[in-house]
Amino acid sequence: MPDPDPPAPRPRLVDAFHAGKVPLPVRQQGARGELPVSSQERIQILALLARGQDDVLRAMALQTLAACDEHALLAALADPQIPDEASDFLTEYLLSDSQRLRPPRSDAATPPPDASAKMGEPGPTRPVDDAEPGVARAGPEAAALAEPSSAEPERQTLLQRIQGMTPAEKIRTALLGNQEERLILIRDSNKSVARAVLQSPKLSDLEVEAFASMKNVTEEVLRLIALNRKFMKNYSVVRALAFNPRCPIDVGLNLIKRLQERDLKWLAKNKNVAETVRTAASKLVSIRQPNR
Repeated sequence: MPDPDPPAPRPRLVDAFHAGKVPLPVRQQGARGELPVSSQERIQILALLARGQDDVLRAMALQTLAACDEHALLAALADPQIPDEASDFLTEYLLSDSQRLRPPRSDAATPPPDASAKMGEPGPTRPVDDAEPGVARAGPEAAALAEPSSAEPERQTLLQRIQGMTPAEKIRTALLGNQEERLILIRDSNKSVARAVLQSPKLSDLEVEAFASMKNVTEEVLRLIALNRKFMKNYSVVRALAFNPRCPIDVGLNLIKRLQERDLKWLAKNKNVAETVRTAASKLVSIRQPNR
């Protein structure tokens, strides 16, 4: 007998809130935190209402959120099913309250907070040769961490510590951790963790360039970078994304219009990128240089 079809996932009330298909009485219950849903879903609903257009509901939702503890907020943020709008709001909400979100806990082998923060900041970096288009100009520390070596016990300890974290702890570390921690967490399979890395107030331009060129991150990460106007003001990020074989085709097609002539020619000959992108780049070269 054929295997039975898996049961359909249970509808989540937060998805109805996200789609704007909830009557006012239910929205009022949601703003008061009175809906019979899980704690994670309740907080996600509060986040959606707190960023909505209704001033009364927004004030009620913010008042209810203020009574939630940090662990509950981080657990809701770590939910892989959280709507993007709720995730963005909760991240900003946590970062805006310095008393609510504190640096990650350290073990006995970790230096004090001040020393750890200094060690986590990137040192001087050197740009790569311009003859290598599409390569992000991240420093040697970032390049080394992108391909961790098993021969380095300290780095393995960091990897093991992060692997043992809960999703909520990973998000907190992504927001307030150091450069090495962000370079590991950007590859996390939970999109909420990767999104938190990109929203970290400590994130540098060189790190974004490194992320944009990495071939071991999810397409979701590359798409989030491409959707961020601040990141895309940096031409090196645009170029790194365009030359990344993992870049989604629709994103790549939009990026080629922004490439300089020299990089566009390189992309048209680059067999590592999708054929659709390579063909579009070649056509654009012909349009820009009709008489050559």
